[in-house]
Amino acid sequence: MKSLFNRQMWLYILLIYLKTILVTLVLFQTVPSTWFQWFTFILNPIIFLFIVFSFGLFFNQKWQHVYFFIISLFVSIVLYCNAVYYREFSDLITVPMLAMSANMGDLSTSIIELIQWYDIFLFADLLIILWFLSTKSVQLTFQTLGFRQWRGAAIFIAVFMVFSTFLLQTGSTENVRHSFDRQRLVSALGLYNYYIYDTFMLMKSQASSTFAKEEDWEPIDKHIENHEVKSSKEYFGAAENRNIVVISLESFESFVIGDKVDGKELTPNLNQLIDESYYFKNFFHQTGQGKTSDAEFLINTSLYPAGSGAVFLKHPDNKIEGLPEILSSHGYSTASFHANNRSFYNREEMYDTLGYDRYFSESYYDISEKEEVGWGMKDEAFFDQAIDHLHELDEPFYGTFLTLTNHFPYELEEEDRFIEPLDSESEVLNNYVSTVRYTDEAIGKFIEKLKDNNMYENTMFVIYGDHYGIADSHNDAMGEFLNKDIDAYENAKLQRVPLIIHIPGMEGKTLDVVSGQVDVMPTILNLLGISVDDYTMFGRDLFSEEREDFVVFRDGSVVDREVIYTADTCYDRENGEEISMDHCYDAVNKGNNELYYSDQIVYGDLFRYR
Repeated sequence: MKSLFNRQMWLYILLIYLKTILVTLVLFQTVPSTWFQWFTFILNPIIFLFIVFSFGLFFNQKWQHVYFFIISLFVSIVLYCNAVYYREFSDLITVPMLAMSANMGDLSTSIIELIQWYDIFLFADLLIILWFLSTKSVQLTFQTLGFRQWRGAAIFIAVFMVFSTFLLQTGSTENVRHSFDRQRLVSALGLYNYYIYDTFMLMKSQASSTFAKEEDWEPIDKHIENHEVKSSKEYFGAAENRNIVVISLESFESFVIGDKVDGKELTPNLNQLIDESYYFKNFFHQTGQGKTSDAEFLINTSLYPAGSGAVFLKHPDNKIEGLPEILSSHGYSTASFHANNRSFYNREEMYDTLGYDRYFSESYYDISEKEEVGWGMKDEAFFDQAIDHLHELDEPFYGTFLTLTNHFPYELEEEDRFIEPLDSESEVLNNYVSTVRYTDEAIGKFIEKLKDNNMYENTMFVIYGDHYGIADSHNDAMGEFLNKDIDAYENAKLQRVPLIIHIPGMEGKTLDVVSGQVDVMPTILNLLGISVDDYTMFGRDLFSEEREDFVVFRDGSVVDREVIYTADTCYDRENGEEISMDHCYDAVNKGNNELYYSDQIVYGDLFRYR
C-alpha cells in the first residue's frame, strides 16, 4: 500500500481539500449544524478526492503528474463557476443547468459583471503546484502501481468507495424530507458527492416518464383533494369575457412598493394602481433555477417548477393543462410578448406546449441601438410596439408581457433615469432602484396608451413580480437600506414579490393572505367564470374564504399564518423568534408533499393519462 501514499498525489489532494472547505464555508455559506454533519462534511471531500486521484497511480511517471494536474484544474473550475454563480443567485450550479449552456451567450453581460479580480486566488493552489514542478530543489516522488500491486490497491480503493457510499447514506437519512434544499444536501454530502447525487436524481427524473403509470395519480389526487378549498362565489365571473393582460415584472421585489429614495417614490405608477386594485402584500415567488421561465410555468400551470434546471428546458414535450390552452377552449386568443430571442429558454417550443396561439418575440420589434438593453429591448419601447401587435388579436384575448430592463446587472443610461442610483456599498442595489423606477414608468405609460386605444375598460390586469432582484450576497447593503438586520427570517420575508389584480370599475383592496405564484391560475379562472373543478392545480383561489395562509418555496422553505421555516430553522412569523420545530412540522410536511407530488406529475409526464 506504500504507493497509495504518493507524496505528489497527497500534495494535490491537500491543497484542493483546503480550498474546497474554505470556499464551501465562506463563499457558499454552508455550515453544518450537528457534530455528525461536521464529521461527514470534513471527511467526504477527502474520500472523494482520494478515489479520483488514486486512479492516477495506474499511469506511468510520464503521465501521472499530467493526470493529477488536469483533475486539479477541473475541480478548480467547478469551484470557481459555482463561486461566480453563487454571488448573484445564492445557489449552486446543478447538473440539469448544463442544459442551459446554450443560453450563456444571452447571459454574457451578467456573467462578466460577476467576475472579480481576486478570483485568481481560487487557482492559487495550481500556481503552487506549478512552482513545485518547476523547482529542481524540490523533489516530489512519482510512484506507479506495478502489476503485483494493482490488485491490492484496487481492493483498498473499493473499500473506500463502499465506506463513502455507506457514509453518504447514513449522513443523508435525515435529508430525505429535506431533499429540496441544496444547501442542506451539500452540508451533509459535500460538494463533490452532491454532484454524484444530483446526477443520479437527473437520471431518475429522466427515467420517471418511462416507468410512470396511470395509477400514479391516485396519491396525487388524494393529496389535492385533502387540501382543496372552494373557490370564491362572490368573485366568480367578476371579470367574465374581459381581455386579460398579464405583466411579468422582471426581478421586482415587494420592498420597493411604496418606498421612497430622497423623497421620491420608487413605484409611483404601481402605487396609484394598487389603490384601485386588489393587492396581495404577502405574495411570494416560488421559482427555482429557471427564474423567469419558472414564474411563467407557475402562473400558467399551477404546478411547481423543477427542483433543479428548468421545466422549459427539461420537459418541453410534456402534456400540460396550460392556462393558454384552457382559455383557447373558451374562446380566447392567446399570445406571449417578449422582446428576446424566441429560442431563449426554449420558449418557442414550451409556449406551444402551454397552448399559446402566437409568440411575438424579438424579430417582431424594431429594436434600435438606443432602445436596446442587455437582455433585448427597453420596457418603454417594448410596450409601445407591443400594443400594435395586441391589435392583431381577436377579443377576448389573453396576453402575457415579459419586461426586461430591470434585470441584473441593472444597467440604465443617464437619460432614462427617473431617479438617481443609491449611494450604498452595493453597486447592484444602487442601480436597482433606478431600473425599478424606469419599469414602473413604462407600466404607467403602457396603461395610459391602452386607455387611448380603448383597450383598458374591458381588460383585467394581472401584474406580478417574477423572482427576487437582490441576492443574499447584498444583505448588508439591504439591511442598511431597510434599516434592519437581514437574517434567515428576514431573508425569507424578502422573497415577497408584488401581485396586483386590477379590474377597471371595481374598488381596490389590500389583502394579507399568504400566497404564491402557484395560486394565480385558479384565481384567474374563477374571476373569468371558468370552473376549476376539471383541472389539476396545486394553487388555491386567492379570494376563497376557505383557503389557508400557506406558501412553499422551491427549496422547501415554508410560510403560513403562524410560522416561517427556512434554513433548517423554525421561526415565529409574527416576531421572528426561533421556536421548536414541532410548530413547523405540519407546514413543512405539507410543503414537501406539494413539491413531491408536483414533481411526480412533471417528471412522469402524468397528464398524458388524463
